[in-house]
Amino acid sequence: MFINLKISRRIYSLVGIFFLLLVGIVAEHWISSSDVPVSKPIDQIKTDQLVIALTINVDWGEEYIPAMLDALDQGKARATFFVTGRWAKKNPDLLKIISDRGHQIENHGYSHPHPDKLSIGANQEEIKKTESIIEGIIEKRTHLYAPPYGEKGASGLRAAEILGYQTILWTLDTVDWRADSTPEIIARRIINPAIQFGIKPNKSGAIVLMHPKANSVKALPVILDQLTRDGFSFQTLDGLITFSQIGNTTS
Repeated sequence: MFINLKISRRIYSLVGIFFLLLVGIVAEHWISSSDVPVSKPIDQIKTDQLVIALTINVDWGEEYIPAMLDALDQGKARATFFVTGRWAKKNPDLLKIISDRGHQIENHGYSHPHPDKLSIGANQEEIKKTESIIEGIIEKRTHLYAPPYGEKGASGLRAAEILGYQTILWTLDTVDWRADSTPEIIARRIINPAIQFGIKPNKSGAIVLMHPKANSVKALPVILDQLTRDGFSFQTLDGLITFSQIGNTTS
């Protein structure tokens, strides 16, 4: 009888655990698939001011970052670096240098997964783990999130929102990761962007996506020089967001 009672308690415990897991799975599915509004990613700031933000997503390419920092200094520009947690963990000294030179450090998840393939909870862990690592190195908490691959499914967006993050995408993409992206092509994609869906992209309030690549290092001074001549200033994302709603520009 004692053995049977012990077995019964174990069965009840297992059933209870299974029930809680099932409830959690159902709840997360309901949250991610429900019609509850979720904040849209920011891909451009509405303004008529000649301001632009360079964002540099980092999960590799640390050998090119010092040269990019020098080019940004020479162009009197500030950028926003979205770094993965695993990269920050391996390169704490370089992360400090980026921050100390006046650039904004933000969150790119920990291991550069596909957010759309993860649950809300898994996406939250990616963001929180990275936040902890970055804050431990530069003593600043991240609050902007650039999802890897630019994915914007419900689970990633909700995870960021629950944690108090604003998701960031881009207006203009250098596509610098492609082998056929020469410095000239990279620069042209930003200085004179091609018509998209019948509309010429507006550079005012634009967010530019770059990566630490050899050809990006070569293109960066050209981009900075020409757009500065055109009257643009280069802001961090926090700086760019302060221009929101100044003027009537639409993304």
